[in-house]
Amino acid sequence: MDNKRTRRDFLRNTGTLAAASALPFFSRVPAFGNPLDTKTLRVGLIGCGGRGTGAANQALAADDNVVLVAMADLFDDRLTESHANLTKIHPDKMKVDKSRQYLGFDGADKIINATDIDVVILTTPPYFRPEHFEKAVNAGKHIFCEKPMAVDAPGARRVMEAVRLAEQKKLNIMSGFCWRYHTPKRATFQKILDGAIGEVTTVYNTYNTGALWLRDTQPGWSKLRKDMRNWLYHTWISGDHLIEQAIHSVDMQSWALGDVLPASVTGTGGRQSRVEPEFGNVYDHFALVYEYDNGARGFHFSRQQKNCSNSYAVESIGTEGTAMVNCIRNRHTITGKESWKYDGEDNDMYQQEHDELFAAIRAGKPVNDGKRMVESTMLGIMGRMAAYTGQTITYEQAWNSQEKLGPDTVDEDTKWEDAPVAQPGITQFS
Repeated sequence: MDNKRTRRDFLRNTGTLAAASALPFFSRVPAFGNPLDTKTLRVGLIGCGGRGTGAANQALAADDNVVLVAMADLFDDRLTESHANLTKIHPDKMKVDKSRQYLGFDGADKIINATDIDVVILTTPPYFRPEHFEKAVNAGKHIFCEKPMAVDAPGARRVMEAVRLAEQKKLNIMSGFCWRYHTPKRATFQKILDGAIGEVTTVYNTYNTGALWLRDTQPGWSKLRKDMRNWLYHTWISGDHLIEQAIHSVDMQSWALGDVLPASVTGTGGRQSRVEPEFGNVYDHFALVYEYDNGARGFHFSRQQKNCSNSYAVESIGTEGTAMVNCIRNRHTITGKESWKYDGEDNDMYQQEHDELFAAIRAGKPVNDGKRMVESTMLGIMGRMAAYTGQTITYEQAWNSQEKLGPDTVDEDTKWEDAPVAQPGITQFS
C-alpha cells in the first residue's frame, strides 16, 4: 500500500468527487433514456437487525421502483420484527414471502446467488463482511455494506481484491461511512481540504459513549449463537468497538487529512468498567496517536463506559485556523483567517447514501466507495493492534499482518473460543 500520497494529490485526483460533494443531494428521479429507468430493482437484505432494517427502509425510499424480495438472519425474532416494521412503512414494496425469509448461516448465500436480485444490503456483524462482499461481487450484485469492512488485515485484503473486481464489473459499492454523505460535513471538510485552516497539522477526534446493549440469550442455544446474539463483545466478530463504532471518528480524521495513510500508530487501551464475562474480550476504551509522514498527528480517544461524560467530535487544527465538527450538537465551524459556520440545509445522511446509490445504478455511472472504506477500516485495525500489543505499528506492518481473529467459515457446528483479553506489552503482534 502506498502511503506517500499528499493532500494536494488527493485534491487533484478527486476533483469530480469534490464537485459532487458540494451538491446538497442527488435527485431520486432517474434520467429518462437509460434502459435501467423502468427496471424494477430487486433488493435482498442480509442481516435484519436495527441497522439492516434501517438500510432496507432507506433503500425502498430511495427510488420509486424498488422492492425487497428476500431477507436473511440467524434469529427468527430479528427477521420477523424487521419484516413487520418494513411492511408497515412500505406495504407495496415488500415482496418477501415466507419462502424467501431465510434463517441460518446459509441464508446469505441463497440471497447472493439468486439471479433475480440486483442489490444486496450487507448488515451482518463485521466478521462476515469479507466473505459476503466477495461473493456478492462475484455474483455481479450492486452492494450497500455497513462499516467496517473487516475485523482483521486478511479480511481487509480480501475485500480490497473484491473492490478491484467490482470496478472492472462496473458495480456500485456504497459503504456505511455515513458522515461522508452528511451535507454539513461535506461542506466543512471540503473547506478544510480547500485550505480554509491552512495545512492541517493535528486532528483530535473522540467517540466517547455510555454502555451499550446486552441482549438476553436462550438456555438451549450453543455458545456460538449466544456470542452472535451479543456480537459487539467478541473481537473476532466485531473487531472491538474501535473498529465497529469509533471508526466513524477515525474516518473523519482521515478525511480532514486528505485520506493520506498514516505512517504509524501508537496507543493503549483496556477494560476498566466492563469486565464481566458476558462482555467477552473487548476493551472499553482506546487512546491512540497516528503519525503521518508530513509530521501531522491524529489523536483518537474512544470509550464505552457508563456514567462518564460523552464526546463525539473532530477538531482539525491547521497553520491558519481550526475547524470543529461536533456530531452530538450538529455544529460545524471554522475559526482563524476565515471564520465560518455552516448554516445551510441539513439532510438524512443514511437516506442520502441510498439516494446516491440508486441514482448511480439508474444512471449507469457507478459509484465505488471501496478503496476508501477498506483503508479507513484498516486505520481502526492498526489502532487496535497498537493498543492490544503496546507497540508502535506501521501501516505496512498492519496491512501485511497474517493474524486472523476468527475461523475461515462459520456454521451451526462451529466451536470457537474468544482469545484472552489483550494485555499491552504481553500480547504479541502477528
